[in-house]
Amino acid sequence: MLEIKHTLCPSCSVGCGLNVVLNDGEIVGTFPYKRHPVNAGKNCLNGRNSIDCYLNKFGDVDVSKLISEVSKELDGVEASDVTLLCSGNNSLEEIEAIAKFGESKNYNVAFYADNLKNFSDVASYDDIAGANKVFVIGDILYENPLIGRRIVHAKQNGAEIYALGKTEKSVTFSIADKTYNTSIDEFLSSCEIDNSSVVVFNYVDSQDDLIKIEELDCKVLPVFSKSNSKGALDIIDAKSLDEMIDMFENTQVLVVFDDDVTCEFDFDFTKLSKIITFASCENNTTKMSDITVPIKTWLEKDGSFVNSMGDVQTFSTIVDSDELGIIEIIDKLN
Repeated sequence: MLEIKHTLCPSCSVGCGLNVVLNDGEIVGTFPYKRHPVNAGKNCLNGRNSIDCYLNKFGDVDVSKLISEVSKELDGVEASDVTLLCSGNNSLEEIEAIAKFGESKNYNVAFYADNLKNFSDVASYDDIAGANKVFVIGDILYENPLIGRRIVHAKQNGAEIYALGKTEKSVTFSIADKTYNTSIDEFLSSCEIDNSSVVVFNYVDSQDDLIKIEELDCKVLPVFSKSNSKGALDIIDAKSLDEMIDMFENTQVLVVFDDDVTCEFDFDFTKLSKIITFASCENNTTKMSDITVPIKTWLEKDGSFVNSMGDVQTFSTIVDSDELGIIEIIDKLN
C-alpha cells in the first residue's frame, strides 16, 4: 500500500517541506510538499535525493561493542585532547545533548558554520521577493534554488539584481542586472546598498566581511549549507575556518557527530591519533575513521531544525528503526 508522510528536507538550511513516499512501509521515493509555505511544491535535486542516506545506511553491526570501544578510547586520553564536533546536520535536541556531554566531561566542543556567523535579525524569504534591490553573494540559484526562486520573484517584481560569483559560470548571473568576480569587500564597496535592499550570501572571504555585512543599513540573510546551522549557532558559538584548523592541530581524539569533515577542511586528518564518527551512512570521514558507530538517519527520528530565516521547524519519524540515535548513544557514554 502506498503512503505519503510529510517531513523536512535536510539538505540545506532553507527548510523546505518534503513528502516521503512509502510502499508497504518501505521508503521508495520523495514528492514535493505542495502546501508547505517555504517551497510550495518545489524541491531541488538535493531534496529529491535526500533519502539516499537512508537507502544506503550501514548494515547490522554490534553497536554495544562499538560504544564500549568509544568509551575506552575517550577514557584513555586527557579531556583537553578530545574534541566533540557537532554539525548543522544535528537537530536542536542533539546539539544540546552534545554540548552538555562535552561540558560534563570537560571536552572541547566545536561547531563550524561555513565560516559564517549568527545574525540576530535576518531577512525573510518574502523580504527577498519584495526588495527593490537584491545583492547576491554566491551562486544561490544553483546551490540554494528555493531561495533562488525568491530572487527570481524579486526580479519579476521589478527589483535590480547584483550578483557576485566565484566564477563566470555562476547560474545566478543569468538573472542578474550586473555581475561581479571581485572580492566581497570590493563588491560591497562598489554597490549602492540602502534600506530597501536585501543582501543574500552563502560564503565570505574573511571574518572582516561579516563585520562589513553586519554594518550595512539593510536586511541580510546568511544561507548555510546544513539544515540546522542557524539553530546550532543559538547553542554553540561557531568557530572560524582558521580557528577550526588550530583546533584540529591541538586535538588527539576527534569525535564527529553526523558530518563529513575531512573534505571540508584543508587539514591532514591522518595527524590525529583517533577519529571516532557517529554516522548513518558511509562518507569520506567514516572511511578514514578508527571507529564508526551507525546511528539513525533523519528519517528515523524526531527533532527540530531552525531554518535560515530563523523559523523553528519540527519533524517526526517516518520509519521506525532499531538503531540508536545520537542522544541515546550519549546517554550510554555518560
